[in-house]
Amino acid sequence: MPTKVVNILGNGDRASYWNDHPRKGMNLLCNMPPFEVDPKEVYATCMVDFKMMMALTEGSISLDRYQWVLGTRPRIWMYERSAFHMKYAPNVREFYTHVPKYAGNATNFNCGHMAVHYAAARHKADEIHMFGFDALFDFNMRSYTDVVLSSDRSQVNNYRLLNNWRPIWRDIFREFKNTKFVLHHNHDQLKVPKLDNVEVKVYDSKGLTKSQKVEDVSDISDGRGMEVPIDTTPLNRKQRRAQEALQRKVK
Repeated sequence: MPTKVVNILGNGDRASYWNDHPRKGMNLLCNMPPFEVDPKEVYATCMVDFKMMMALTEGSISLDRYQWVLGTRPRIWMYERSAFHMKYAPNVREFYTHVPKYAGNATNFNCGHMAVHYAAARHKADEIHMFGFDALFDFNMRSYTDVVLSSDRSQVNNYRLLNNWRPIWRDIFREFKNTKFVLHHNHDQLKVPKLDNVEVKVYDSKGLTKSQKVEDVSDISDGRGMEVPIDTTPLNRKQRRAQEALQRKVK
């Protein structure tokens, strides 16, 4: 029986390794691809954020050329905006709203998480190749999506996100123990435990800019895959008000 391979293009600096050679198998994108990818070679782009839906609704970005797999919050957005839903219904390949218990909530479950979980759970991939998932290796939260949609990239917020995101990767790899995960990067110093079903394909730094080659040694782990618990602390009043204000804004 042939091996079922799924390739997933993230938005970190090392996403460029995708172009090292043609990718065989099913291809998934995360939000906006960091470079042009032929829609005929793409199964779908995965999206989980209100922010992406708002930009698509406003027309500030366009992903019309791709099929979409949408998570929990995009489904809510579609439900509340029937005209937008009708317009883009042909683009929606499916809704994938499953959020594993170990993620805590849909906010912690980012686009990369969803794309990988979708490939493993829905498509039963034997191998999942991941490109541009730099935060698994470095304190590097740069994302191509930030070029078109601004995000809070302060150091405090980056630490908070990494503290939430990395344990979810660990648990995804654990959940799908019969799936082989191949991470493509320029070094193999993972910041999550390297399980038996995880492999790192190491490239040289050819083609990267000077800033992209720099490895930030600061981190929340000891560099040996220390397990960091997910932050499930309830929101305080100020945080709740900020979240409610954001919800009103996107409506």
